[in-house]
This record gives sequence, C-alpha cells and structure tokens, in this order.
Amino acid sequence: MKSNGAALGLAASQPAWAKVNLTLHVTGQRPDGYHLLDSLVVRAEVGDMLNVAPSEQLELYIDGPFADGAPLDDRNLVIRAARLLDGGKGRGARLHLTKGLPAAAGIGGGSADAAAALQTLSVHWGVPVPQDVSRLGADVPVCLHSLPQRMRGVGEDLSPAGPLPQCWLVLVNPNVSVSTPEIFAGLESRANPPMPQVLPVFESTAAFAAWLGTQRNDLEPAAIQAVPEIAICLRTLQDALLARMSGSGATCFGLYETDASARHAAARIEKNHPGWWVAAAPVIS
Repeated sequence: MKSNGAALGLAASQPAWAKVNLTLHVTGQRPDGYHLLDSLVVRAEVGDMLNVAPSEQLELYIDGPFADGAPLDDRNLVIRAARLLDGGKGRGARLHLTKGLPAAAGIGGGSADAAAALQTLSVHWGVPVPQDVSRLGADVPVCLHSLPQRMRGVGEDLSPAGPLPQCWLVLVNPNVSVSTPEIFAGLESRANPPMPQVLPVFESTAAFAAWLGTQRNDLEPAAIQAVPEIAICLRTLQDALLARMSGSGATCFGLYETDASARHAAARIEKNHPGWWVAAAPVIS
C-alpha cells in the first residue's frame, strides 16, 4: 500500500544514497552474457530513506515524489532483500520507503534501497548480512559501502578508492527511464581498456576532474543514441569541471569544486528545465 508514513511508529532509519559511476569502462563479457566492468563509484548525499518499525508481518509502505514508479511486491528490491536476510524464518517488519530518486535512472536507486534494507534489518532482526548479496543485483554490493569504491568484474570485485578530493555533484535527469539491457545491446565494443591498475593520488578537485576527463563511460554513446535527451543534459552541465553520464543513464552528473557553484548550477538548470529532476549534493568521501 502507499502511505504518507504517519503513525507508523518508526524505530530506525537508513538513507539510501545515490550511487554515481564517475567512470564506467566495459572491459569484456562473460560466456553467460554478464558484462565485465571497471568503474569508480561514489555515493552522493541525495537519495531515498528507509524506515523500519516492528511488525508481526513483512509490510512495505512507499511515499515520496517517485513512489508511483516503485512496486510493492517482490519486484521491489527492498522486499527481496528482506526475504534474503530472513532466510525463510517468517520475521516481520514494517518498512517505510520514501522515494526521492527516479527509477531506472543509472544512479542505483533500487540497489541502494536493497542495501539499506539489508543493513537496517540486520540490526533490527539481529542477523548478519549474507556474504553474497549480488543475487539481488550487480550494484547491491557496492551500495553497502558509503565511501568511494573501485568496482570490477560484474560488480563483486570491490576495493576502496580514495581518499578523493572534496567535490560536489549536480545530478540531472530529464525524467526519462532507460533500459539497461537495451543500452548494453547497443555497445559497439565490449572489450575496452580498463582504468590504470593503480589510481593516482589527487591533490585537488581540479586535478581529479582532469584525470576523470581522460577516462570514460563506455555506455554513454549508446545511451545518447537511444535517449537523445541525455546529450541535452550534458550540455546543461558545461560549466562543470566534468560532465558525464552515470551508469546506463539517463542521469548525468556535473562535478564542481564548491557547494556554492554546484547549487548555482542546479538552480539555473531547474529554472530552464522545470520538468527535470535536478539535485546538488556533496560526494561522500
């Protein structure tokens, strides 16, 4: 059911921050069809919120600006994460998810929700998070981490990537959903160079942005072909140190050196494109 969350008796809460792929190199494809990636992933302080309260049964309530795009059954990764953690014991909890991130947007909204459910319910039920959560989705393991990660393989090979210089992101989505399989199907090459084996040490945000500019999101050309609005989003971010698409799109990000410059850019874009989703947020580092 949809709910405004009133009188739920909330007992614990966990933010589900947006996941942003600052780079996304497609380096190969396994025989089973899964693509191999090399990606620098950060979390931005904008996202959904998951609240958990005691209940005899497992219940999910959803509200927020993007509630209509979130299913309430087992298609929702929050429910699937709860069932995985429960392991068939029949534990109950009342879950209240406030959706602040658009769906199918390339910023891991559903995966971040699943990770928040695993972490919150682990405490609520007193059970450990399973070692293998990738069955919920390739982005769920990285969303269990708040700090920057280098993500390789099909998402299971994670290593800390940092510290990174302090920076801010402006996230822009034209309110267009993107089919990830369609974008991968449009790739011209599935065997592209990875990032350097050892990432540099960055002395400034400008140096970090300059290095990122030498890297890629290999899905961006195919995504622009499928969703031309992505190119428009990138043009609106031309005042950033770097503008690039995140994940398989359609969300694009601009990287900025200060909070003020990011908020100024976000206000400008919101004014010029009132139908878009726009958010300015610091990178968690």
